[in-house]
Amino acid sequence: MGRGIGEVLTFAVGVAISPVPIIAVILMLFSRRAHVNGRVFLLGWVLALGAVSGVVYALAHASNASRNSSGSDPISWAEVVLGALLLLVAARSWRHRPRARTEPPLPKWIAGVDALTPSKALGLGLLLAGANPKNLVLAAGAAAGLAQLGLSTVNAVVSLIVFVVIASLTIACPVVYYLIGGEQAKTKLDELKDWLRAHNAAVMVVLFVVFGVYLIANGLPSLT
Repeated sequence: MGRGIGEVLTFAVGVAISPVPIIAVILMLFSRRAHVNGRVFLLGWVLALGAVSGVVYALAHASNASRNSSGSDPISWAEVVLGALLLLVAARSWRHRPRARTEPPLPKWIAGVDALTPSKALGLGLLLAGANPKNLVLAAGAAAGLAQLGLSTVNAVVSLIVFVVIASLTIACPVVYYLIGGEQAKTKLDELKDWLRAHNAAVMVVLFVVFGVYLIANGLPSLT
């Protein structure tokens, strides 16, 4: 089980460091439906990550990735390709980073977060976790790497649960903190939101580079 958790841990941290979703959930916590929307957004996030990682693991496991080279080669190639894509995204993000002393722009949909209904908050959680390219790549990388270890079903399931839990901590912590922290929590969350907005581009470039290199380095040995 330790091997499985070790395999997914790095990817889970990468998913957890997602500035825009964290900003979105903090904004929800300042809306009139804060208690409901924060919780259902977190639920959508967890469900999407569980679904993506579970499906990728099932497909990779069905290909007998841990038993023969013909089964593991497609996964290794996928890791190399996904890693290369992350490096390309990192280069693009760096070229288009905000200029110094300018306020970094946020996605236009952020402006409507405080008016979301619970069902839309749930849908947003699903989208940001399951349709976000970075999270898709990292969740797929974690599940594919796990499948190559040849673990028992129980160990693999526990490892995937650990992946989802760790990847969800940065969304869950603001929600829990808001529920128990009172007015002080609102002040601290507002400060965190501003910091994430100011440093979003730099954080994402570093993540893309680190995980792009990691995926390529993880996939290449099986192909050579």
